[in-house]
Amino acid sequence: MKVRLKIWRQKNSKSKGAFATYDFDGVSPEMSFLEMLDALNTKLVQEGREPVAFDHDCREGICGSCGMYINGYPHSPVPGITTCHLSMRYFNDGDTITVEPWRAKTFPVIKDLMVDRSAFDKIQVAGGFISVNTGAAPDSNSIPCRKKHADEAFDSASCIGCGACVAACKNASAMLFLSAKISQLALLPQGRIEAKERVREMVSVMDELGFGNCSNTGACEAQCPKGIKLTNIARLNREYYKAF
Repeated sequence: MKVRLKIWRQKNSKSKGAFATYDFDGVSPEMSFLEMLDALNTKLVQEGREPVAFDHDCREGICGSCGMYINGYPHSPVPGITTCHLSMRYFNDGDTITVEPWRAKTFPVIKDLMVDRSAFDKIQVAGGFISVNTGAAPDSNSIPCRKKHADEAFDSASCIGCGACVAACKNASAMLFLSAKISQLALLPQGRIEAKERVREMVSVMDELGFGNCSNTGACEAQCPKGIKLTNIARLNREYYKAF
């Protein structure tokens, strides 16, 4: 299979980037998208050219570091998967594939397809934790909690912090990410002790970092590879109002 790749190349955060075109033959439909990029980089290195820089780690859909725009979609045109789980069988022979980094002021480009997502870490550090000692697992599991709340907290905790929600939002809002982190603790008794302080601090840091307001278009939920729901944003708003 042969594809034409239009890939964003940018030397560093201060350089002006541009698209470079690569005609790449011998692509197997069984390759993952990242394996295809690996093969492209091998070819570029053999030719004495600079390989394409991109983030990756687990390649199991867990870490979210592989995020990039593919044909205008964060992670993938295929819903519900991360870039590393995208198979080349979703493309056809002769396709042109456009690959870009996340486009958000809060995620500055480091090089090529790599972006700096440390802004999410700063939000998490501001309050995404509990200080109460719940003991070992049997002790914490003995604290009564409604199953509905436990299930919703677990679903919220599945957020991998990849930034697809920010990349998909026309306002570059981090509300879906933040609301997932707030919800996973606000729904459990262990997290209620610091609930007011947590939501005030995390929202404050999010605003300081320059993330936009929620656009209410639902693009974040549609592009989230873990299916984080918009209902979390409603919960975040309720928690925030109760904190004052």
